[in-house]
Amino acid sequence: MTEKAGSKAIQDVPKEDVPRAVSRRNFIKGVITSGVAVSSASYLFRASSLLQGQQLAAGVGERLITLNVNGQQRRVDVMKQETLTSTLRYKLGLTGTKLGCDRAECGACTVLIDDIPYYSCSVLTHNVRGRKVVTIEGLASADGTLHPVQQGVIDEQGFQCAFCTSGFIMTTVGYLKTNPNPTRQELANGISGCLCRCQDYDKILTALMRGAENLRRAKLG
Repeated sequence: MTEKAGSKAIQDVPKEDVPRAVSRRNFIKGVITSGVAVSSASYLFRASSLLQGQQLAAGVGERLITLNVNGQQRRVDVMKQETLTSTLRYKLGLTGTKLGCDRAECGACTVLIDDIPYYSCSVLTHNVRGRKVVTIEGLASADGTLHPVQQGVIDEQGFQCAFCTSGFIMTTVGYLKTNPNPTRQELANGISGCLCRCQDYDKILTALMRGAENLRRAKLG
């Protein structure tokens, strides 16, 4: 696992671009909708190092392929051993998928591939050609209405630093496709592949249970 975020949070957007009078609810909505979350300086350094390595290797062993991501056909140059996490974040700009442990242990990078949750850090991009990939950015409807699970997390404010939030949401959305009416214990088992650095599991689970309830209501009405 990467180190826990330091006491001074660093946002993905420049400070001068953030309105001073921003409510906690609006901030949460931004996090849940697009995956924008605070991260540690060490994480940002790691990301920039990876980018630099990819730029140096540009044109070496790459191949232009088409991916179905969030319902859109995306053309992208992908190296032979490139992971889906790297492609999504650094080539398609979908930074809601977080790079945490980079070894299939924390779940921060979870996406849906043909409706099944996968750790994208352990999936080679070439292997998802012809399959449907959904990231946190693709959950909301075309008119901007949040997915019921996203709304549940907002309603219950189910996170602390929010680094793990997109992974928990994507895992829950995939799990609810197989068990739409889980007990609290069943949902806890279903999302057990995700870890929270802040260890606020009870609050997260409450929010995800609210999301499951929202989803059931949406299907009924």
